[in-house]
Amino acid sequence: MTSTDWKEKFLERYSQLTDIDKFTEASLKPMRKSIRVNTIKTSVKEIQERFENLEQVPWCKEGFFINRKAVGNTKEHFLGYIYIQGAASMIPPVVLEPEPGDIVLDMCASPGSKTSQMAAMMKNTGLIIANDNKIDRLKPLTINLQRCGVYNTILTKMEGRWFKHKFDKILLDAPCSGIGTIRKSYKTIGMWNPHTVKKMAGVQRQLMATAFEALKEGGTMIYSTCTLEPDENEAVINFLLEKNPNAKIEKISLDIKRGKPVEEFEGTTYSSEVKKCLRIWPQDNDTEGFFVTKIKKE
Repeated sequence: MTSTDWKEKFLERYSQLTDIDKFTEASLKPMRKSIRVNTIKTSVKEIQERFENLEQVPWCKEGFFINRKAVGNTKEHFLGYIYIQGAASMIPPVVLEPEPGDIVLDMCASPGSKTSQMAAMMKNTGLIIANDNKIDRLKPLTINLQRCGVYNTILTKMEGRWFKHKFDKILLDAPCSGIGTIRKSYKTIGMWNPHTVKKMAGVQRQLMATAFEALKEGGTMIYSTCTLEPDENEAVINFLLEKNPNAKIEKISLDIKRGKPVEEFEGTTYSSEVKKCLRIWPQDNDTEGFFVTKIKKE
C-alpha cells in the first residue's frame, strides 16, 4: 500500500468511530499548552501569583492551561516548580488516586510526567517503582524526577511483563500507536498503519496480563493510552475481562466531555463493561486524544 492508500484507509476507519470532520479539524489545531504545579516544591497559589492568565484544567486541581510560548525557559520550569504536561495526560493519576504510603508500580514510566504527579499526590512517601525497558528512556525519567524533587521512587529497567511482586496500585500507561497525539506531532498520522496497530495491541495484552497479575487483591490499576484505536483500547479491556473473572471495570466520574466507548468494531463485539471506559477525542475538550480505564481486582 502507498502512503495515499494508508491515508484513505485511516479516514475510512475513523469515519466509523467519530465525526471525521470535527476530529480532523481538532487534530490539525496546535495543542494548548498546559502545566501541572509540582506541590512537592511549591503551591498552586504561588504559581498563580507568578504566572498571569492561567486557566484551570477542570479535572486536575494542580493543572492549568497557560497562554505563554516559552514555558520551558522559565525558572519555574528549571527549578521543578511546574511540569509541562498535556491536560489529558493528567487524568490517569487523578483516577488512580495514589495515597501517601501506597506501593505503586508505574510500569511504563518515562518521561516521568505521571510518575512525578503520583509522587506529589503521595506527598513523596510510600514507594513508586518507575520502570521502563530502554536505557535511553530512563535518562529523561531520571532528569525529570530529580528536577521535581521526587525521592520516593526506585527506577528499574526491565520488560514490564517480568514483574512478579504485588502492588497496591498500578499505572499501565501503555506504549501505543499515539493517534491521540497528532496535534503534538503531525508525523504520527504519516506513521500510522494497521500492522503497527495489531503489533502494539499484542504488546499491550502482554503488559495488561502481567500488570493484573501483579496487582494485590482489592487493588486498583489504570490502563491508559494516547491512542484512539479500538484494538489497543476496548479490545485490550475485553481481553482482560475474558481471562480474569475477578477483574471489574469501575466507572470514571470526572468533570469532562467524553466520547462513546466502542462496543463493536469491524465485526468484533466487546463486553458491555467497556461502556465504563473513558474515551476522549481531541474535539471533546480541546486536548489530545486519550483512553483511560479504571480496573479493580476483587
